[in-house]
Amino acid sequence: MALCDYMPALLCRFPALSDSTIRVGRKAIDDGFKGLVRSYASIIDAAVQPLQTFLNFLERLFVGSPWPITLALMLTIVYFGSRDLKVTIGTAFAMFFIGLFGLWNDAMVTLAMTTVCTIFAVLLGMPIGILMSRFDRVQSFVNPILDVMQTMPSFVYLIPVVMIFGIGKVPGMIAVVIYAIPPMIRLTNLGIRLVDKEVLEAADAFGSSSWQKLRNVQFPLALPTIMAGINQTIMMSLAMVVVASMVGVGGLGKNVLGAINNQFFTVGFLNGFALVAIAIIFDRTSQAYGKRLQKHSEVVHG
Repeated sequence: MALCDYMPALLCRFPALSDSTIRVGRKAIDDGFKGLVRSYASIIDAAVQPLQTFLNFLERLFVGSPWPITLALMLTIVYFGSRDLKVTIGTAFAMFFIGLFGLWNDAMVTLAMTTVCTIFAVLLGMPIGILMSRFDRVQSFVNPILDVMQTMPSFVYLIPVVMIFGIGKVPGMIAVVIYAIPPMIRLTNLGIRLVDKEVLEAADAFGSSSWQKLRNVQFPLALPTIMAGINQTIMMSLAMVVVASMVGVGGLGKNVLGAINNQFFTVGFLNGFALVAIAIIFDRTSQAYGKRLQKHSEVVHG
């Protein structure tokens, strides 16, 4: 027996809008949004064409290059980034097993997508983070937007992206960048704001301009924190690759999605482990590089 059996209906039924009202409002918003997108379709196509060209170029470069050259180049980058032989050997083993199970090309497609997304997230996120660190009003405006971006379910990003750009690799890339960019912005802002004030006062005493302070003092000292932001951006890009495969992104994410749809347990886990292996390689390399930067800045600035 429920309490509402003895109470007025007004107290037990929340005064929600009627279904017909919600339907009319929803239809008006959707139609208006679609009409706006159709009006600027040619401009949108022209804007995304350079992204499409760059992404296709990098994908063809990664997939079309002989695997020994690609692997040697990757191991070289990992070694000089981490200066750790264990990480380099682990990378060699991980990539060997990825290739052994026939996932080399898919891994290269995923690497190309992650590389492009990380480059764009850094190029867009770093200037915004710098602006936030210099102007409190910008920070108070951008922070709520970042909060929304980080709490929004990742699948929701796909809806406006697909409505504006359609299905394909570029829409997937845009969704990945939107999902992965908040850590880059936040940690750039945080790193610059945490620079010691005494160091800044010393720079002021020597007559440094704002640009000189940013380039020669704030940015070098904030670089370890900024590297942590790049690391987080890479990790979130890899995590979003599977979701973005729903709108046409290929590679390992597409295989995982296919395995889910067809209940292929082994295929799903193999591709999932390949993604984990790539994530660990990126993580260990960028973390080791960030620690080296941290030690270097401590030595230089005492």
